[in-house]
Amino acid sequence: MLSPRRGSTQIEYVLIAAVISIAILAGVTGIGSSLTDTFTSIGDILGGF
Repeated sequence: MLSPRRGSTQIEYVLIAAVISIAILAGVTGIGSSLTDTFTSIGDILGGF
């Protein structure tokens, strides 16, 4: 059986992993939006030829 301290440590690890996952998701979403804007601008420039 798990000791109370070990159980709380596992919960802390899960919370840390959740925060890291949210941060990664937010970063990837921001980068994706930026890349979409960049490629749209490039497409507009190239489409003008």
